[in-house]
Amino acid sequence: MTSPSPGALTTMRLLAQDGNLRTFAAGDVIFRVGDAGDSVFGIVDGEVRLDWAEGRTSEILGHGSCFGVGAMVGSQHQRFGTATALRDAQLLEMNREEFLFALQELPMFALEMLHGLEQRLGHLRAPDPDGNLS
Repeated sequence: MTSPSPGALTTMRLLAQDGNLRTFAAGDVIFRVGDAGDSVFGIVDGEVRLDWAEGRTSEILGHGSCFGVGAMVGSQHQRFGTATALRDAQLLEMNREEFLFALQELPMFALEMLHGLEQRLGHLRAPDPDGNLS
């Protein structure tokens, strides 16, 4: 499981509104590859599996991790992977408008998001026990 960077989730909590907390049961699909993406998620509780490349690569994220930030980069984004709750999960959801507000008002939020993304990418590129890159 990827180690979280709690800074971004902390910022999301500070800016969260009542409707931003979403609950998913174990096995629920949060989004699928190809879905329109217009929000980023922070994991308050639970675990989420992200499947990439038609399920050939996956990662498991837990409390404090954020995912779906690619949807914030451009309008009309389509999701690159499928996110599924591995166990009951509570997620904070931040839409594009809220995300841009956070970047404007709290510039460290961008660095927190980038740091979390860098950790996840490093984990995905880490060699498996046989020395192969994942």
